Amino acid sequence: MTALDKSGAADELLAGGKARGDGPRRRRVRADARGRVPLPLLLPALVGLAFLSLPLIALLVRAPWRSLPDQLTSTEVWQALQLSLVCATAATGVSLVLGVPLAWLLARTDFPGRGFVRALVTLPLVLPPVVGGVALLLALGRNGVVGQWLDSAFGITLPFTTAGVVVAEAFVAMPFLVISVEGTLRAADPRYEEAATTLGASRFTAFRRVTLPLIAPGIAAGSVLAWARALGEFGATITFAGNFPGRTQTMPLAVYLALQNDPAAAIALSLVLLAVSIAVLAGLRDRWMTAS
Repeated sequence: MTALDKSGAADELLAGGKARGDGPRRRRVRADARGRVPLPLLLPALVGLAFLSLPLIALLVRAPWRSLPDQLTSTEVWQALQLSLVCATAATGVSLVLGVPLAWLLARTDFPGRGFVRALVTLPLVLPPVVGGVALLLALGRNGVVGQWLDSAFGITLPFTTAGVVVAEAFVAMPFLVISVEGTLRAADPRYEEAATTLGASRFTAFRRVTLPLIAPGIAAGSVLAWARALGEFGATITFAGNFPGRTQTMPLAVYLALQNDPAAAIALSLVLLAVSIAVLAGLRDRWMTAS
């Protein structure tokens, strides 16, 4: 038997094995292999799980559950909670208006320096928030590169105001939305847009009537991520907007301040932020918490 004949016989045996049901058996073997966890990997995995979950468990154990309603209904806590919700929602709105077109630009167009622009967009993800706050002061402060022009021409002052809180939160939250929407745009089939343009629709009409409905789940996921990130922002907010109760003191800032004077209030606010984080994960479970 020649080598060619042997190869053909091997192919026939392989095909016959697949026909006789080797596929399900192979999947069972793969599932069994996946279920076996080596001990050198299991122990560090359990330690890592304990490391991540123990602080959250301690927060729940030490929470003042009996006085929690009184803590959450106090004037200081309610002001911080209300301001945080309003500013996080406004920052998410700013991120939507500016971030969705930016994501479309990165995903659907090819221009010189696109990689550099994408790097600039994702830089706030890894930039320390305090550094972001300093950069915002140098750019939009009263003596900043753009801020001095805003102050002299329009009388607009952003630092240490509620608008400054929105700007700081949008600066750190927008990249989450841009990355999510860009990934959804790259996964969407561009031929639908091309078909709409060949039928006479303009590029903007095709984007509004065809692309937006296709990428709506990605926009929703990115909006939730941006909102949660804006709600928990601390470093850029306290650097650029300060910590003034009722005006710029958001929940993370209130937690930091209350931890020095009233630990029970700090725990109560931390529980609210924890509940928001759990709600965000629950809303994104179909995207991130399901096995492929």
